[in-house]
Parts: sequence; C-alpha cells; structure tokens
Amino acid sequence: MKIGIDKIGFYAPHLYVDMNKLAVSRNVEPEKYTIGIGQEKMALAPITQDSVTMAANAALKILDEEDKKAIDFVIFGTESGIDNSKSAGVYVHDLLGLNPYARSIEVKQACYGATAGIQMAKAHIALNPKSKVLVLGSDIARYGLNTSGEATQGAGAVAMLISADPKIMTLEENSAFLTEDIMDFWRPIHADKAFVDGKFSNEQYIAFFNKVWNQYKAKSGLELSDFEAICYHLPYTKMGFKALKTVLDEGTDEDRERLLANYKISTQYNRNVGNIYTGSLYLSLLSLLELNENLQAGSRIGLFSYGSGAVGEFFSGKLEENYREHLHVVEHEQLFSSRIEITVAEYEEIFQETLPVDSSTMELDLEKDPATICLAGIMDNKRQYVNKVFGKVPVMK
Repeated sequence: MKIGIDKIGFYAPHLYVDMNKLAVSRNVEPEKYTIGIGQEKMALAPITQDSVTMAANAALKILDEEDKKAIDFVIFGTESGIDNSKSAGVYVHDLLGLNPYARSIEVKQACYGATAGIQMAKAHIALNPKSKVLVLGSDIARYGLNTSGEATQGAGAVAMLISADPKIMTLEENSAFLTEDIMDFWRPIHADKAFVDGKFSNEQYIAFFNKVWNQYKAKSGLELSDFEAICYHLPYTKMGFKALKTVLDEGTDEDRERLLANYKISTQYNRNVGNIYTGSLYLSLLSLLELNENLQAGSRIGLFSYGSGAVGEFFSGKLEENYREHLHVVEHEQLFSSRIEITVAEYEEIFQETLPVDSSTMELDLEKDPATICLAGIMDNKRQYVNKVFGKVPVMK
C-alpha cells in the first residue's frame, strides 16, 4: 500500500522585513544576510497570529469537506506551543471543523516535530487505510532584537494531509534516524526566546546529516545518483548547502549539477519567509515542487530533518503521476504577492508586543489582519480564537 503526502499547503503572516534594510539598521553589510546566510525577507507574526492560527490557516486552503470527515488524527509539531497541557492540535481541530471522532495531539522535539508526526501518520494509516492524518508544522522563531540570531527569525506553518494512495508523493519505507543528547539549541520554560550555540549547532547539523545519510545508504542500497533532489531543514538557506556539499563528491558531475540546481530552487520560499522551525523542511519541499516544473513523476526526493538537542532523520519519497495538478501554486503566489513590507522600526515595535501573562483581559484588533483565522484576545487566561468564515467572534468583557 502506498502512503504519503496527498495535499500540502503553507501559510505565512502578511508582514515581512527586508533583510537588506535590517542589515543596514544593524550596521552589518547586507551581503552577510543575503549571501552569507541566504535570506532576503523575514516573515513577522503580528500579535493576532500564533502557532495555532498559522497552522489552521495553512490547512484551511487545502482541505475539502470530504477530507474534514475522513481526518481522524491531527498531529501538531511545534516548539512554539501556547499551553503546557492542552495540545495545539485540539484548537486547530475545532477551528477547522473536523470530524469529532479523531485524535489530536502536539509533538515536540525542536524542528523535528513534524517529521515525527509524518512517521506516526504512516503507521496509523498502515493500520487504518481509509484514514487521513493532518500533520502540521507551525512555529515562530524568536531570538530577540539585536542578537546574533536575529537574522534567522521567521514565522509560518506547513500543513500536510497524509493518506493512502497519495496524489503528490509516496513516502518510501527506508528511513535512517539518530538521537544524541546535546545542547546546541534550547528554549527553557521560563524564556520566550531561544538560546543557541550557533557554531556548535552548525557542526552538529552537518555531522547528523552525514551519519544518517550513511545509515540510509546502508539500509536502502541507494546512492547519490538515485536522487533527483535533496531537501533540507533550513534554519537559514545556506545551512543545507553546507551539508549537501559534503556528499557531492559521491556522484558524477551531472549529479552535482542537478542536485545543486534543485537545491537552489528548494530554498526560494524559505529565503522569503525565514526560519519556521518544524515546517522549514516541508516549506523547502514545497518550494521545489511548485517552482520546478520539470520534475517528473517517479523522481526520488531525499528529505533531511534535524531538530536540535538533537534528533535527525533522512528519508525519501517518489513523486506521483500528475502531482502538479494537486499543488496550490496560484494560492501561494497570491500569498507572497499580497504581503506588506514594514520598516525596521515597525518590526521592532510589533516584535515587542506581547500577550498578558496574568489574568488580564486583552482584546485584539482583527481589522489589520487579513487572515481568516486569528487570535482575538485573552479572557480568563484563555486564548480566544476566531474563524471569520464561521463568524464566531468571542465577546470579551
């Protein structure tokens, strides 16, 4: 039985910062951001968007009523959770109006969470072939203003419908994975911003890739020449390139040329959104599928997932016949073209807007946010969400 990605979509907030202008304001040469780390624009989440709303908005555009009835498992990968007890998946389940007879959970392991969700989804569908699983990767990357990690921030979400007989990509059986207890990146409970040992994290990312790549080859019998492209988790777009170039000598000049060209295409969406943690790998995959019109059915795509702390995995998928007919290229083009550039000063002001951590009531202005699903405010220590299509607007007093 084939199991894989039946539908895929993403959402990014409507605001962004130009990285050239951010560099100038930080007295940094712009090329350090645009070439050195490979970022052009950074999506910024307004206070009316969080990991829940972004995930729900990403899923909203790809699901039809039949999907909503068939989904019996929601798996939400995030490291930007909004509650230490209640899963983000439960909120999304309600906001989308899904089948009530479903499981809904949240999975956490840094940027690896959505990949864990996909593997759980595959196992669930193998036992329940008629089921569909909604896997979400949604995060807001925050390191703080004027910090070394500021240029690798971002916000966004990817939603994937996993099913039997998928229309876009069948996920292959072989997979290689690795866990090691390291401190390259972490976010303590008391902190709203991440801590990172950047140099160490880069080294571990590459080391993990090489270990799971070699394990994958041993398990599968496949080589570099068997891949049309390899997509990477991209905290910034230059990071995947650093890993890819460590294995290019294993192939021919033709392999090298093909993989480098497809790698560049796979980074375009990420260059214009920034780091979205759990969704970054799948935003890279989406960029490749939507922007490279020459990929053929049957092409094998490698996928490297890395979550600091750390867990890494390499797996692969093969494209299905007529897969392009099931992508949402036009909708994503419209999402990018409708975004609004804000100044660095505006970015700094929005970045510092926070929700109350006491029992205060806070009502947010939704008029400025064009998204269908938004955070409307806080009341009685509860986040109040609204799906504008449903027309349910919380009344806060």
